[in-house]
Amino acid sequence: MKKTPTIDEIVAIAKRRGFVYPNSEIYGGFIGLYDYGPYGAELAKNIRSAWWRSMVQLEDNIVGLDSSIFTRPEVWVASGHVGGFSDPVVECRECNTRSRADHLIEEAGGFADEKMTVEEINQVFDTYREKIACPKCGKKNFSEIKNFNLLVKANLGNFTEDWSKEPVYLRGETCQGIYLNFKNVLDTTRVKVPFGIAQIGKAFRNEIAPRQYIFRKREFEQMEMQMFVEPDREMEVYEVWREKRMKYYIESLGFSKENIQWHQHENLVFYAKAAWDIEYRFPFGFKELEGVHARGDYDLTQHQKHSGVSLKYRDPTSGVEYVPHIVETSVGVDRTFLAVLTEFYDTDELGGDIRTVLRFPYHLAPIKVAVFPLLKNKPELVAKAREIFDLLKVEMHCEFDDNGNIGKRYRRQDEIGTPYCVTVDFETLEDVAVTVRERDSGEQKRIPISELVHTLRA
Repeated sequence: MKKTPTIDEIVAIAKRRGFVYPNSEIYGGFIGLYDYGPYGAELAKNIRSAWWRSMVQLEDNIVGLDSSIFTRPEVWVASGHVGGFSDPVVECRECNTRSRADHLIEEAGGFADEKMTVEEINQVFDTYREKIACPKCGKKNFSEIKNFNLLVKANLGNFTEDWSKEPVYLRGETCQGIYLNFKNVLDTTRVKVPFGIAQIGKAFRNEIAPRQYIFRKREFEQMEMQMFVEPDREMEVYEVWREKRMKYYIESLGFSKENIQWHQHENLVFYAKAAWDIEYRFPFGFKELEGVHARGDYDLTQHQKHSGVSLKYRDPTSGVEYVPHIVETSVGVDRTFLAVLTEFYDTDELGGDIRTVLRFPYHLAPIKVAVFPLLKNKPELVAKAREIFDLLKVEMHCEFDDNGNIGKRYRRQDEIGTPYCVTVDFETLEDVAVTVRERDSGEQKRIPISELVHTLRA
């Protein structure tokens, strides 16, 4: 098994090669926020496309949705976020740094679950107090732990300048938009229970102490699917989706089995029947990548209760009415992005040199093919290379590169993760063929231009 890269190696190549930039960097950055650069934007797009293909295109009973980031504030009251969506915060009395208490406990060798009360977390914190130091100043003088609500308030439609009146929130998760449109989808499409609604979209959480690079952000993107099922089939469908989601990472994304595992939640929220996480071996250890949850009928029941609108489903065959139960799969684009960088980061020796290479599968690679003229100061080579680039770019995402010698261009494309490089040389003008170099092995083959598109796709 190849060595897992360090987080410093991931951060370095992501910045150097235009995958990830710190947000507002010229102003000193903004903690918990990052921007995707030219190659990062392409990689993220390919991650979304792979998920959407497997979840919507290849499934017969799942449809897509794109709901608004803002909703009526009552939505978040009904979902429980206004009253219970919080993290335990503790403040250093010496430097006033605020930290997540459960993270400090974990680093000291203890454990605190998000379902524990603040009193229980205070008791655990007291047990490990002598081992816990402020991450900023190193002192051990802490306040009592308090709960801090993670919803981000906004003033959309509020012109009073008093945000305590009629507060509006940026959504803390994308699934609420799915629940709100459950009835609309039923009424306007031909779906029948069991069916699913999938969505990709931004969510926002006022994280106390964002950390671990893009693993935990304040503005992030979720890919979620909610499957609405008959009450007595919930656990049967749940096991089907547990198997499908694990298979997706291994077969569709190409992750090694050694880098992915299941983790069962020990303490369930009161309405859940089961909750398992798919964990990935990130540079900082195994952490949650995706959650697969059996949520019962809690979500639709809550919105039915608070809105006054019936969200029951009538079975067209039996005529029986019921509130569907929900099987949920939820994964972050950003966490998948970090997992993909980690999985396919590699170093090896090629041609006597040590190189860094991102061995992305073809469908995830930001750039599929790079086209080079052998020399940039030979107009005939540049013109022919441009001609080939124009031929290929309508078929796949390509890049034209004439900067530096061929060796440097190869290394640059290796670090971007480009599977193939096409070089136009003087022979091309005679034999109407090009040299195609394969990223992983460095092997080079002479391919007729007339066969180039077919060969690269194959």
